[in-house]
Amino acid sequence: MGTWCHGVPRPSLLLHPSQGVSLGDNVTLRCHLPQPATRVELYKEGYWGLKKQAYMDMVQDMAEFPLVSVKKEDAVRYQCEGTGESRWPWAVPSELCSIPVSSLHSDPNYPPANISLIPKERVETGTNVTIQCSNQEYGGTIFLHKDGHSAPLQHQKPNGEGTATFTLFGVTVADSGTYRCSYRFGGFYLLSSPLGDSVTLEVTPALALPGRSERSHGNLVVAVVRGCAAALVFGLGLYFVLDACSLWIRRDDSPGGEDN
Repeated sequence: MGTWCHGVPRPSLLLHPSQGVSLGDNVTLRCHLPQPATRVELYKEGYWGLKKQAYMDMVQDMAEFPLVSVKKEDAVRYQCEGTGESRWPWAVPSELCSIPVSSLHSDPNYPPANISLIPKERVETGTNVTIQCSNQEYGGTIFLHKDGHSAPLQHQKPNGEGTATFTLFGVTVADSGTYRCSYRFGGFYLLSSPLGDSVTLEVTPALALPGRSERSHGNLVVAVVRGCAAALVFGLGLYFVLDACSLWIRRDDSPGGEDN
């Protein structure tokens, strides 16, 4: 269902298939209209803004715009716009729709990113770990991936040498796993490079220091001894108090106790 723009319902632009698109695939952009339109136009995002790509006349509820054999230049954003009759006389644009083309094993012109792990592959919990990724000065944006996660964990622009540095602060056992890098190009920011080589991080629970364990055990013994001593003192004090009370009562009950 479309959104609204200044009181006029927007069309919605959807991609079919919506994911898993590779270079050379055929896709369709479908512009769904809230009401019939005399003309529907498709715009493609470029370096100088949106440019008209195609159009259809006299559309009832949906206009389909096929893209045959998708190329890397097609991995940008699109927008459709509908113009209605007297009841809907304004040109209303849709939200931007992206074509997320993946170039995995399909574009050898872009090498995978390099990756390194610092300080080492096996660390204890609480350690700060640094993962560096390099895309050989191709620019764009570098992404850090972890196997088992559909979305990247972090992303950043590389420095002048083409390297991005990702830091995992105070790692836990949950941070264990295999990490890889990819990058997206400055000109075609929705086109990803292949995933590069991997590094495996193993996080183990930190071991308690022997001295710390002995001190902890010693503190426990001291606490127990002090508790026992306090209980003994309290018991002796209570015994003497009760014994004194008993003696006092016997004196009061004895003959001539009041005279004494």
